[in-house]
Amino acid sequence: MLSGSLGVMDGCLRVLKLRGSSVANKMSLPLQEKISGKKSLRRVSDFLLIFLLLSLIFYRLLHLKEQGPVWVLALICETWFIFTSLLGLNIQWSAVNRKTYPDRLLERVKNLPPVDIFVTTADSTLEPPIITVNTVLSLLAVDYPAHKLACYVSDDGGSPITFYSLVEASKFAKIWVPFCKKYGVQVRAPSMYFTKKPEEVPHGHSSDVFMQEWENMESHYNELCKKIEAAVKKSVPCNLTNEFGADFYDFEHGNHPSMVKVILENKKSDGDEPPHLVYVAREKRPGQPHHFKAGAMNVLTRVSGVMTNAPFLLNVDCDMFVNNPQVVLHAMCLLLGTEERESGFVQFPQMFYGSLKDDPFGSSLVVSQEVTVRGFDGIQGPMYGGTGCFHRRKIIFGLPPDYDQIKGTKLSPKNGDFGKALLQKFGNSATLAESVTQITTSGATKDELHKLSDCIDAAHEVASCRYELNTHWGNEVGWVYGSTTEDVLTGIKIHSMGWASAYCTPVPPAFLGCAPQGGTTNLVQVKRWATGLLEILVGSNSPLIATFSKKLRFRQCLVYLFLNIWAVRSLPEVCYAVLPAYCILTNNSLWPKMSEPAILIPATLFVHYNFRTLMDYLLLRLSVRAWWNTQRMEKISATACLFSILAVLLKLLGLEETIFEVTRKDQNETNSEPVADVGKFTFDASPIFVPGVTLVFLHMAALVVGLSRVQAMAHGEAGPGPGEMLCSVWVLLYFIPFIKGLFRRGSYGIPWTTIFKAGVLAFLFMQI
Repeated sequence: MLSGSLGVMDGCLRVLKLRGSSVANKMSLPLQEKISGKKSLRRVSDFLLIFLLLSLIFYRLLHLKEQGPVWVLALICETWFIFTSLLGLNIQWSAVNRKTYPDRLLERVKNLPPVDIFVTTADSTLEPPIITVNTVLSLLAVDYPAHKLACYVSDDGGSPITFYSLVEASKFAKIWVPFCKKYGVQVRAPSMYFTKKPEEVPHGHSSDVFMQEWENMESHYNELCKKIEAAVKKSVPCNLTNEFGADFYDFEHGNHPSMVKVILENKKSDGDEPPHLVYVAREKRPGQPHHFKAGAMNVLTRVSGVMTNAPFLLNVDCDMFVNNPQVVLHAMCLLLGTEERESGFVQFPQMFYGSLKDDPFGSSLVVSQEVTVRGFDGIQGPMYGGTGCFHRRKIIFGLPPDYDQIKGTKLSPKNGDFGKALLQKFGNSATLAESVTQITTSGATKDELHKLSDCIDAAHEVASCRYELNTHWGNEVGWVYGSTTEDVLTGIKIHSMGWASAYCTPVPPAFLGCAPQGGTTNLVQVKRWATGLLEILVGSNSPLIATFSKKLRFRQCLVYLFLNIWAVRSLPEVCYAVLPAYCILTNNSLWPKMSEPAILIPATLFVHYNFRTLMDYLLLRLSVRAWWNTQRMEKISATACLFSILAVLLKLLGLEETIFEVTRKDQNETNSEPVADVGKFTFDASPIFVPGVTLVFLHMAALVVGLSRVQAMAHGEAGPGPGEMLCSVWVLLYFIPFIKGLFRRGSYGIPWTTIFKAGVLAFLFMQI
């Protein structure tokens, strides 16, 4: 019996050991995995592309003296294409994939860190309040402890309507957040969730009860929409000062004080209570620089610092609602599950909802993010994209990864050099300086039990337009000033300090936003991006400088260089597009004769390039039409980027400052345009369309001249041949929207002033 008892005890001990070993193994599993995304077949294709380009250049060099200046221009353009192709290969050959495990995080980390969420809006007309409201509601309802979240909405336009909409939305949030968590709602932006009735009842719930609650929730949301719509139409009294205690006045002249209002405060009385919601309108005064979105982000950093001071920050544009309720958990898998140095910030891809069929404006960015951005992650990490990004607050406060934490230092101006230096660097707010000390010494946050309303005075102080004077904000601290693409510039600063970043692509996508629609909106956005990127290249924060003077890795410098030369790339691209027309008009040749074997080089290059880009789309299950639309928009956008070069030149000469242009954001499902007109290219009187129309006129004239020489071409006489004619036709196919615009009226037609300017330019070009 004794031996039997001992055997049983031995067996029990083995089971306990196995269980303990299993638990230990489970706790040791990684929170994230980084998987190589190398593709051998694509590399073979890349080698072939480079070989063909080099062969073409070699052929031109052999015959350069015979052909003259046209071939010199072509040679310069093709050399540039090889350079940019090599920069692209540096990125694409480093592609990696990441996988995150939120379930493991919840098992391992019992006390999740707080997160402050920033939502930015600047114009209640271009960015309708209902869009901002849906984004905020989706953020308040994410799967994360509500008392660990605080949402700060920056209203840079200081709109009473935006404030009113958020106040009304906060009432709806009190029933919307519990509903989402109770039924495990996937899409937590009401505008998306209520587009159709649910096809199935959430598991474990009664069908009748669920549908009754669903209909009740839909009714409340419709009522919210009606209130906001009425406010936008100004049928609601505008005495918001009396109703909400808001001090709105003289906004149309850019003159208003700071306003910080706690709309919702989580008091931890109920597990389903929504997170904090705070409205922020920073002070603006004529003559005081406000630095556009970067300035707004720095104000949010300071205001949140004196109120909640969470160690992690999430910033989201007002039109990017949460599509994956576990987004914060996915981010924490990378921020807590990797070496801190390797996850300075976590960037989620920008993806869009309600895209038109075949993406007529090439704005979905699906292929570029899949092929290119994953390559960033294999070097020093993706660039900061301005939205859908989690930051470590201490990095925004300017701390490098090798920073020696200061222990036990009390903040006080009387505490010697440290206190004085801290106040000088971050400003004269003792409350903010205390928050900085907490983050930089121990990562501690504000006491969760303190009232946000007690911090209002400190928040107003740091939201003042003069607060940043003689401080390091916008340079060493916070979002960096000096570019209309403040996001990329700030990312460069972070990478230059030695931090790396991570790219997170959960399924389903974390955020979805409004894709820009129409020709004008797309080209204005492209011009703004290209302008800002070029500003960075020629500025003091250029990655070329940071590679030698700071800790930006060389290959990451090449990544940024590939981005920063976006505007410059337009010069050889437009020049190359003009050359076929020029050759036809001046009776010159651009390509080898059709009878020469060398004609196979450009012909194969043309076929190979288009085939490989097409395959990128087909492998992602996108249509041939979507591929063509993107190729077309890339060529059209190149003409718009010419204005980016001009804008930066004027800035360098001190003649004009670049401006941040807000693009219109609309909910696609509420588009009032007729179905037949959706997807058509739109125009206005902006000079941004003049280069494209000029290019169309040149090729039309060239084809007319070329057709008159068909007989001479057939006899193989010197001059342009079928190759130049085919290239001219190909360019016109890219600009089909412009050709159609010549014969349409209204917003879908090209204005007569633009046609006249382009006609004059084309005529002058033909006289050269």
